[in-house]
Amino acid sequence: MHKTPSLLAVSRQFMSLCFTALMLSSATVFAQADYSAVEAKLSKALSANGNDTPIASVKPAEAAGLLEVVLEGGLVLYATETGDFFIAGDLYQISDEGLVNLAERKREGARKAILDAVPVEDMIVFTPEGEVRGYINVFTDVTCFYCQKLHREVDQLNAKGIEVRYLAYPRAGMESDGAKKLATAWCADNQQEILTQLKSGVALPTNECADAPIADQYQLGQALGIRGTPAIVTSEGVMVPGYKPANALAAMLGLN
Repeated sequence: MHKTPSLLAVSRQFMSLCFTALMLSSATVFAQADYSAVEAKLSKALSANGNDTPIASVKPAEAAGLLEVVLEGGLVLYATETGDFFIAGDLYQISDEGLVNLAERKREGARKAILDAVPVEDMIVFTPEGEVRGYINVFTDVTCFYCQKLHREVDQLNAKGIEVRYLAYPRAGMESDGAKKLATAWCADNQQEILTQLKSGVALPTNECADAPIADQYQLGQALGIRGTPAIVTSEGVMVPGYKPANALAAMLGLN
């Protein structure tokens, strides 16, 4: 099993890099503007409580008169051009296709880059026998009812050409029974079989090996804002909180 060192640190670095890259994709005239004074004012205000709050980028928002301020870690703020006022929330664009969440679109790109950097061999993967037409990443806990429900539909997902890539997320923390059970699955030679048995309620001896990535993946999930399971992230970085049936997931991937 491959061990990824400091996965949380890697995820934070990728989040910052991804958002910085997304900001640099703006028009050249925006890139040439100097917002250092606004950045300094906002940074000072945000750090007034003693917590350092680094700012990754400042650029004009899609809405006239607003600046888009991205904090390291991915939080997006919208400030006035003087930096005297800001709001913490998502900016929506009204388009012919409906409402577009512009902030969430940027977060999707960052999630995709972060999860693409996690070695697949550190996940427990259920791969279709035929062509792989798409995949989902699923932060899971064996003690979660809806995780168990989703797992019973893995065969349906595989039949539609969807690969299921599991990451560990013990809801009750690293000292919980769920964390020990997840480690038992990740440390097994037959990971898929053991994970399936544990999600079916089979009592198995605990097996915790040194290189199980449970803690790293739990921290990664927290860095991505995950608080419950199952938490599904599509191949394009779209976050799907909670259970969705196989047909709905396939539709989201355009594979129905």
